[in-house]
Amino acid sequence: MTDTEQRPPRLDTVDLADFGQVAKGLLERASGWVDDPAWVADARRSWDDTPGPLRRAIREFRRHSGPDGRLLLTGLPIGPADVPDTPMAKGSVQRVPALPAAVLMLIANGLGDPASFAAEKSGALVQDVVPVPGQEDFQGNAGSVELTFHTENAFHPHRPDYVLLLCLRTDHEGVSELRTCCVRRVLPELTVRTREALGRREFVTEAPPSFGEGGTGAAHAVLTGDPADPDLCFDEAATRGLTDAGRAALGELSAVVQRSYNGVRLRAGDLAVVDNRVALHGRSSFTPRYDGRDRWLQRMFSFADLRRSRDHRPSDGSVLRTARNRVAQAHGDDGGSTQPPEPGVLG
Repeated sequence: MTDTEQRPPRLDTVDLADFGQVAKGLLERASGWVDDPAWVADARRSWDDTPGPLRRAIREFRRHSGPDGRLLLTGLPIGPADVPDTPMAKGSVQRVPALPAAVLMLIANGLGDPASFAAEKSGALVQDVVPVPGQEDFQGNAGSVELTFHTENAFHPHRPDYVLLLCLRTDHEGVSELRTCCVRRVLPELTVRTREALGRREFVTEAPPSFGEGGTGAAHAVLTGDPADPDLCFDEAATRGLTDAGRAALGELSAVVQRSYNGVRLRAGDLAVVDNRVALHGRSSFTPRYDGRDRWLQRMFSFADLRRSRDHRPSDGSVLRTARNRVAQAHGDDGGSTQPPEPGVLG
């Protein structure tokens, strides 16, 4: 199912204008790069200055993300007249502070704490989701074929709790959908046998191609927690069952997801927040032209309890490093420093 045209407003004109002023103030105080811990801290403090209706909406979503596990905020200030050409480089990120980055930074701090992964997109906090020439069939953010349903970084022990996707530009035809599917929609459609199988630690998930390295995480269950309202950890392209029962359960789960998802065609200024604990997300296909006006989202992760990943974050920073990264750092290699190698695309 889809609810593509259902776009209930979350904030009125006055609140949007007030939020825009807070975001612009944060941008004006930026010291030179998005990943600067001082700018992250400034955003954390500035969240308290955002309009009350926005803070309430985020607070309620944090407490319970609803039947769809997704929050849609529309009409956010991104300075559309100032948005440059859509990047086309593989691994593109946003290093130079800009208004969309300020918007993401504020709301990520309202949800929890922003953080990233050193092995993905060079550890940048704000990451571009754009089509890249030659990567059309890639199952990741650089592709333009249908992106299958997945929990973000399902293989990782410290997955982000929230995935923020801010639209700067739609695809040319305006047809590409962000698709989400919440376990609260899926669970009633699964047989008891499948629920039981998905609750056993009989599955493994490979790291996504965007991490640039192979490997799988430890054996895990797909459904965990309260059987009546479980968390969901599943990557349609990367999770596999270790038993016949597990493989059959994944087949049933995929079939139910395909008939239970909803979709939204994001427009410039729309922000979708996906509760990564209970909702899968994916994308329909679209046709890029590589003319500077292709679909452009910017992504950020937020963690409700950053403390849980402290052993993966040297010096209590905002970048989670794999074991390999930490070993490299111990031998004098920075393992993927978050210092910007060059200016970003939005200045």
